[in-house]
Amino acid sequence: MSNAIIYVGIAVGVLAMAGVITYGTQNQQNYIPDDAIPAPATEQGAFSSPSGLGAQLNKEQWHADPFADEAAAVKAKLGQ
Repeated sequence: MSNAIIYVGIAVGVLAMAGVITYGTQNQQNYIPDDAIPAPATEQGAFSSPSGLGAQLNKEQWHADPFADEAAAVKAKLGQ
């Protein structure tokens, strides 16, 4: 009997979590303003690993490195 109570408790917890996640998703979608501008990464799409085993990455363009000139000077100073 105690095993059945544990299984029922787990089932109720899973259903409660699913309900909260569903409610939260729907609630967030209701609050997207009409004049919202999507992030650049959402417009550029995504790509997956060729093997299919890797993570799905977005195609967001990287920003310029603000410290690139300083890094080049340090590398030149160290002789690398």
